Amino acid sequence: MLKKIPKIDWGWVLLISLVLILKTFSYFKKKINFINRKKAKYVIIILGCFIAAVFFLKNNLKNNHVNQQKNVSNKVNVTNQPKKIISPTLTSTLSLTPTTISISTPTPIFYPVVKVIDGDTIDININNQTKRVRIIGINTPEVVDPRKEVECFGKEASEKAKSILIGKKVRLEEDPTQGNTDKYGRLLRYIFLEDGTDFGLLMIKEGYAYEYTYRIPYKYQEQYKQAQKEAAESKRGLWQDNVCVDSSPIFNLNP
Repeated sequence: MLKKIPKIDWGWVLLISLVLILKTFSYFKKKINFINRKKAKYVIIILGCFIAAVFFLKNNLKNNHVNQQKNVSNKVNVTNQPKKIISPTLTSTLSLTPTTISISTPTPIFYPVVKVIDGDTIDININNQTKRVRIIGINTPEVVDPRKEVECFGKEASEKAKSILIGKKVRLEEDPTQGNTDKYGRLLRYIFLEDGTDFGLLMIKEGYAYEYTYRIPYKYQEQYKQAQKEAAESKRGLWQDNVCVDSSPIFNLNP
């Protein structure tokens, strides 16, 4: 086996070299008469600087080489390090599922029915005040208008409304196309029962009211018109044959 060559300490080499140079210079100074001792002195100084420069240059090259080897070693170590794998437990801890934002809808407010005036008009209690409501989109034969006689099928329509609404609570729904109140100061609203039933639509389907448009089309117009057509074709309620002796324009399917 080859023996490992020991490393050379260049600092000691430089020191010994300078000592030897000085000793050699002193020796020759005694033995030889220089023509120009001053020039010889400069030569010795330049030679010493040259040796020192060679030493430092070599030492810097050595340090750079060592640093490069360390950098390469560090890169290799980093490359060879095993990658960290996130365990399923950690992954589940991180919230990967999209956050769901729950938008709460306003709780509907229901008002107790105080009185049924007729098939299309009722009184309700709003904050301990009685308010009269005219239901949008329907009309029923008159029973309480002092200017008119009780119209055919008016009592039946009124009794039907009472059977549905008395003792119940209703939800009100506005329609911007119809305004807030009519010329009599009555609130203009659709009304819905607590189970979601549209009272106006129910009255038309059963034949106790007919669809009514006041100047401007309203939100549920098409739905109400279709319900009236089906009620008339099925001859329900006021659409029955010979229900009234004196026919009224209200029985026209296209008023």
